[in-house]
Amino acid sequence: MAVTLQVMYPISDGTTFDDAYYASTHMDLVNEHMGQHISDTVVTKGLAGGPDTPPAFHAVATMVFADQGAMDAALGAAGPVLADIPNFTNAAPQMLIGQTYA
Repeated sequence: MAVTLQVMYPISDGTTFDDAYYASTHMDLVNEHMGQHISDTVVTKGLAGGPDTPPAFHAVATMVFADQGAMDAALGAAGPVLADIPNFTNAAPQMLIGQTYA
């Protein structure tokens, strides 16, 4: 069964996030080091948390894996990706590992 890893970058007072760096350089690193294990990736830039509500997250990256073994392999190769985080944000990323319904 497919599993997902979502990496969320929360907005709080004083957090910064370089969208251009994240979209190009960081996601290129994700592809280079983890991509062979990822079935699909969707990156969402936070625009709003609802009508007239500011977003709670700068961005959310959702990576889909065929199974737990593929995700484990990707996480095992993620060292350079994790080391790159301070280059585009000072926000502490949150993660959600899940199982897909459909």
